[in-house]
Amino acid sequence: MSPIVFPDPEVLGRKVAAEIAVEVEEAARAGRTYVLGCPGGRSAASTYRALADEVAVRGLDLGNVVIVMMDEYVEPAPSGFREGEYRAIDSQLPHSCLRFGREEIVGRLNAAAGPGRGITAERLWAPDPADPGAYDRQIAELGGIDLFLLASGAGDGHIAFNPAGSAADSRTRVVTLGEQTRTDNLATFPTFGGLGDVPRHGVTVGIGTIRTQSKRVVMVAHGRDKGKAVRRLAQAEGYEADWPATVFADCAHPSLYLDQAAVAASAALTSL
Repeated sequence: MSPIVFPDPEVLGRKVAAEIAVEVEEAARAGRTYVLGCPGGRSAASTYRALADEVAVRGLDLGNVVIVMMDEYVEPAPSGFREGEYRAIDSQLPHSCLRFGREEIVGRLNAAAGPGRGITAERLWAPDPADPGAYDRQIAELGGIDLFLLASGAGDGHIAFNPAGSAADSRTRVVTLGEQTRTDNLATFPTFGGLGDVPRHGVTVGIGTIRTQSKRVVMVAHGRDKGKAVRRLAQAEGYEADWPATVFADCAHPSLYLDQAAVAASAALTSL
């Protein structure tokens, strides 16, 4: 797939944010809900910052927007639950994906939109480890995800928490996190003191969830640490289970947005 290359993450983020803002306006004029699928972490951070700027400049009312988070860390449920059951971690913890969505996405956008024009609490969604399958049904009832922002793990190509080997038709479920995924997440959430602090399980949308529920996807990758990811993503012609983020190539209307640093890092790897 031919990528679009930007000078840096901020320019990349502004491009994606402008596209989202236009689509939110169009959905509002049509009287329909706009559903935005969101990863936590670093890759889409510049997009979220720029989207807040777009909201302020355009005077957007976000009352028609639903934010669908991709995943959340989970922990074993306390005694009294069935063996093998999990619950989401405390959403106040710094590494909670729901906390990220509440503060880094919805909080920013609502501050830009102003009182009475923001995204209400019930319009920020995250999967429930007690009933993962319900997430796919809820998304389908909304008519799918208008735009799914996607990101690839730097070391192992995980997307959301889907580990290498995930089935192409997998749905929202609880998974065991790969060791490389947990290592990558040390950089995503610097509050982790070490690998032992990173949870070993998460609830995640599936590969099939992303592919079948999205109307359009934008895969973003930037920074020198994403060189290996860029090489795999740019070559992808379809889903490759050993690098789950390649699912974007199987989605409707996929785009690949990179920055120059990531492209340079990929080229350096290719020349070795």
